[in-house]
Amino acid sequence: MVILTATLASIGTAGIPGTGLITLALVLKQVGLPVEGIALIIGIDRILDMIRTAVNVTSDASICTIVAKTENKLDLETYYQ
Repeated sequence: MVILTATLASIGTAGIPGTGLITLALVLKQVGLPVEGIALIIGIDRILDMIRTAVNVTSDASICTIVAKTENKLDLETYYQ
């Protein structure tokens, strides 16, 4: 049940900064742990959240470029400028 809850909660949250704590709250509640434990990690999570968001946006842009190139939809003149 924990895996299902974590998977469903994280589907739409990867590209939105700050939603990691909300997802964590859902999972902690499902497991039966106190949600107040989030206060212990809230200080460092902001830095990690910025890194996760940057990696997600970079990977999405990279894959879009690769797919556009393989489908011959990429305007190479604009791309190389």
